[in-house]
Amino acid sequence: MIIHTAHLRHLHMAPRKVRLIVNTVKRLPLSEAEAQLLLQNRRVAMPILKLLRSAAAGAVAKKANRDALMISEIRVDRGPILKRWLPRAQGRATPIHKITSHVTVVLQESTSTLPQRFVFPKKETKKQKEARRQKEKEKVRPAPSEKETKGVRVKETHGPGFFRKVFRRKSV
Repeated sequence: MIIHTAHLRHLHMAPRKVRLIVNTVKRLPLSEAEAQLLLQNRRVAMPILKLLRSAAAGAVAKKANRDALMISEIRVDRGPILKRWLPRAQGRATPIHKITSHVTVVLQESTSTLPQRFVFPKKETKKQKEARRQKEKEKVRPAPSEKETKGVRVKETHGPGFFRKVFRRKSV
């Protein structure tokens, strides 16, 4: 059973806000935790996802099976406070406390591997993107077929302009 630890220090977010997201991924398999973080609509989700992927890469470097990794512990501690001052009326000053967090992730290789519920597509390389673009350029769109009816040309297919005209919000 391989255990790997990763730390994120001096994250410029309050621990209270970080714990909201961290509690959703506690004791989850790695793939499910990544899926949860990708679907979160909070600013803290991306640094936590990056930390989780870093911990997974470290565990894989120690010969752990990535599919069997699960989060055994994830902890958010309070970091140092940056103290700033805001000038106010009549010569007063209001303190501003910029709170930071320390996040610790402990990954553990579980003995039983669960089937993968989520599959993350790999990013395309530059060569693959170029090849895909070339294929798209090579595809030739056939011209809309036209037939003549009593000397009048009628298109069989309508372009996007037709639907814009028909389904307008206001009638003309």
